[in-house]
Amino acid sequence: MSEDWNTKYGTRRVRRDPPTLDEAIFAAIGITDDQEAQAEIAASLMGLPIESVQSEVKKAGRTAARSSTRVIAGEQGAQRSVVVERRVIRRFGNDKRTGT
Repeated sequence: MSEDWNTKYGTRRVRRDPPTLDEAIFAAIGITDDQEAQAEIAASLMGLPIESVQSEVKKAGRTAARSSTRVIAGEQGAQRSVVVERRVIRRFGNDKRTGT
């Protein structure tokens, strides 16, 4: 699916692709936890009937439930949490020093 329009620099074209079923289900899972609502959201994004999407949403829900929890076992099987933080370093353009 593409759309063309004319500009002063010539014809421009933008390609627009609908999401795949997996992408639509992933987006629906991020919005709500209810599987019926997920099927409705994914079906509306894809333009498909809800019945054809419900089975795929259930499959994705089962796999997400299995892999959503990760536990790292420490000494003697004790569970501990791991927190990963991203440190943002801001650099400004006037921080550069010359060789003088």
